[in-house]
Amino acid sequence: MTRIDRRALFTSGAAAALLAAAGGSVDASPKSGGVLRLAVPRDGGMLEQAARGAIYDRLTEIAPDGLLRGELATGWHSTADARTWTFNLREGVAFHDGAPLTADDAAASLTVQGITGAEMRSVTALGSHQLLLELTRPNPHLPYLLAGPDHVIAPGGDFPVPLSEAVGTGCYRVERAQEGRHFRASRTADHYKAGTAGWADTVEIIVIPDAAVRAEALRDGYVDVAALPEPRGLLRRGEFLYHPSSSDMALAARHDVGIPRKVGQSAPLDDGRIAERWWRA
Repeated sequence: MTRIDRRALFTSGAAAALLAAAGGSVDASPKSGGVLRLAVPRDGGMLEQAARGAIYDRLTEIAPDGLLRGELATGWHSTADARTWTFNLREGVAFHDGAPLTADDAAASLTVQGITGAEMRSVTALGSHQLLLELTRPNPHLPYLLAGPDHVIAPGGDFPVPLSEAVGTGCYRVERAQEGRHFRASRTADHYKAGTAGWADTVEIIVIPDAAVRAEALRDGYVDVAALPEPRGLLRRGEFLYHPSSSDMALAARHDVGIPRKVGQSAPLDDGRIAERWWRA
């Protein structure tokens, strides 16, 4: 059987049809509450990707439907040559430690991390909630680049840090974490995304190196989602949701897990947003 091209599948919306064919309820409205438990392999950095996606926000993000939208930025514009960009930041946002988000935090974060795919001349805070980015050469794709997983906004630009010490503005704050082993976080109260993301009360991510054991943990109810599981046991025993399909199983989930109708991923957890976008149905 020809392997499915994931990017073409997701951007076309065919993933929803495949999930429906597998018995999943992709039309259900998101529900708040419960614990979402994920099992991931050790290799590939999936634990860190999903955890950082829960903890941190970026200036922009790629929505599940593949469209660009603001996250910590509420709007932006550039000069005609796309070399100088101004971003307006969301007001009233606080880090998990209670400190308010400012343009200085964004400027420091981007200065420390750089911008993959763009040559940055300078980044400057214009007041408390406006940011000026100057590039050495034109780049009309800058807002898309800033949605990348390496461009998180941290207090004072303090990134990277161990997961157990991570402080962001994301939907979840760290309860406990051990690098390469496990992560647990609780939903942030009164988050600016409330009602649109961050559905589960608690998110847990555990590393299980063996694909067969990840599948067994899913079958036996110890986890709700398994990344890159061994498919044979799952297909023989019980019905699960397969993403993007049972023949190309990047993720498998229990039937009481809610999955967005459109999923803009090209690989398992590649944008690290599963923690805030999936829910317990």
